[in-house]
Amino acid sequence: MKAHGPVDRRIKDTADLHGAAISTTRTQLPSYETVALVLQGGGALGAYQAGVFEGLHEANIHPNWIAGISIGALNTAIIAGNPPESRLGKLREFWETICRPAYSPPVPSSVENMLFNSHEYLRRSFTNFQAMGAIVQGQDGFFVPRLPPLFPWAERRPEQASLYDTSQLKSTLLRLCDFDRINDGDIHVSVGAVNVATGNFAYFDNTKTRLGPEHFMASGALPPAFAPVEIDGEYFWDGGVVSNTPLHEVLRATPQKDSLIFQVDLWTAQGLVPKDLNEVAARLKDIQYSSRTRFVTDMMHRNQLFRNMLKHVLETVPEDVRKDNRWCREAQSLACSKRYNILHLIYKVKTYEEHYKDYQFGVSTMRDHWANGLNDVRKTLAQDRWLDMPVNDAGFVTHDIHRLDRPA
Repeated sequence: MKAHGPVDRRIKDTADLHGAAISTTRTQLPSYETVALVLQGGGALGAYQAGVFEGLHEANIHPNWIAGISIGALNTAIIAGNPPESRLGKLREFWETICRPAYSPPVPSSVENMLFNSHEYLRRSFTNFQAMGAIVQGQDGFFVPRLPPLFPWAERRPEQASLYDTSQLKSTLLRLCDFDRINDGDIHVSVGAVNVATGNFAYFDNTKTRLGPEHFMASGALPPAFAPVEIDGEYFWDGGVVSNTPLHEVLRATPQKDSLIFQVDLWTAQGLVPKDLNEVAARLKDIQYSSRTRFVTDMMHRNQLFRNMLKHVLETVPEDVRKDNRWCREAQSLACSKRYNILHLIYKVKTYEEHYKDYQFGVSTMRDHWANGLNDVRKTLAQDRWLDMPVNDAGFVTHDIHRLDRPA
């Protein structure tokens, strides 16, 4: 994959969700070898990722590696499966499609906006109604209930063992994505899934195999709602069953490269202690699907510090010793001074959202999620020196715009 060269970025005034002016400062991007977009799973919350992508697009930052799981894998397919000038439009078409009811006519836009933007209690009732609609009838171009319903004791083929049929999703992906471009284009693509029979995590990667719609659908096949997807005689479920972020896959890649990574999470590990059963259900999902992002980041930070330290120690050893000593040769293979800059973009739960937020596909909610992603990445890119190459001992830094909002 090509290295990401300097980008000419102007200063552009924009407005945040509340109408306040913010500045998106466009500076010159250092010559990172890898610019990665890492997309977590989270169902309907995935519109936040689309907003982040829009912000990168307007800043003329074009990732050369996109890794996704679940809804992140579907967003990956839309982005990588289209030329740069079409990606944003196709993302909008995808989200405008799947946020419509599968059967009943959608609520008129003016009515939906009025209900969504009214009092919080009315908004909560309305979004709850839309989530129930997703359960009862599914979402257009995405999934519909199996008829007759699958009873727990009814035995079927593995690809039918689910509550919903996702064959419409394959048609949607084929309509909106060019899979030849995904496989032959200039973006490295990785999507994660779980082998149902072995329980092992698997990454489908366009540098190793030709990807089709089934690979992206497998990454999003969350049981028991969606059935496993068969690929080469084996069945795969949603990667979020094991790990909901592909960050580790990007950080452990070899050979190591100077990397700028936009890590887009849809679940936040931090939150309030719940006070009722609805809050318990919502908080449980947040903890389960935040999926060790901070743990992976801390672990890789420590590993990179050791690798960098090892490189500096080896430089004090005479060259002839390094060549002849087996342990020095082994250490040389582990030493590394490559640099990693991770920009966390984490969706923050709204007060009106409950445990159904990942399957509440209302158009107004989708647009709100999208706007939040766009706003967060604009603020992130406006921070002074956040895009710079790390200069600390580890050569590894992380940034999170929401940390600036927390009290010291």
